[in-house]
Amino acid sequence: MSLVSLIVVLVVVGVILWLINNYLPMDGKIKSILNAVVVIAVVLWLLRVIGLLSTLDNIHVGN
Repeated sequence: MSLVSLIVVLVVVGVILWLINNYLPMDGKIKSILNAVVVIAVVLWLLRVIGLLSTLDNIHVGN
């Protein structure tokens, strides 16, 4: 994945999270949980893209 694609994905995720935080009426606790989940998911995705976390390929959920 190129650096430009990586930056575009991060900007899109950030804008979507900003839109959700500003325009969807939710309780503050739910917003903070949503923000934490998104940040953790993005950090794990970045680590996998960079190659520092290749063990995610071995995890299978379901059958």
